[in-house]
Amino acid sequence: MNTDTQPKPVTSTPLMRRIIFSTVLHLGPFLLGFVPMWLKACQYAWRLSEAERQLNMERIYNALISAIIDVQQSHYELARQSASDFFTFLRVEADMGDDAALSPAQIEDAQVLFAQRDEIITLLAQSNPEAGGRLADLYELYREIMNR
Repeated sequence: MNTDTQPKPVTSTPLMRRIIFSTVLHLGPFLLGFVPMWLKACQYAWRLSEAERQLNMERIYNALISAIIDVQQSHYELARQSASDFFTFLRVEADMGDDAALSPAQIEDAQVLFAQRDEIITLLAQSNPEAGGRLADLYELYREIMNR
């Protein structure tokens, strides 16, 4: 057996050229249509993400305002539920990390709000009128933190 034989280089046949040309011919228009649609989808995904962040922040704010209104009308159980929702929504947002609508400084400052949670919930569960003042203070602190 002769080991000095070299393999023949692969040459393209007319059929192979036709298949490659046909593939490129069909792939080109597909990519021309796909790329703009993909860019538009990315843009819509970003806008949806921003809308969800804004919605989450409004949910937090509305829960706090609802608790304040309910306590002013002596609906302490509804106020307790709304205050609990406020703290829960705020905690979820703070725990989202880089995807949070809150800045790292706001998340750090929100710990002061979380420290008041148990006391406020207890006052509301006891139907204590002092809860109204505590919720008003919480609201002022929340606005201060969010405007930083």
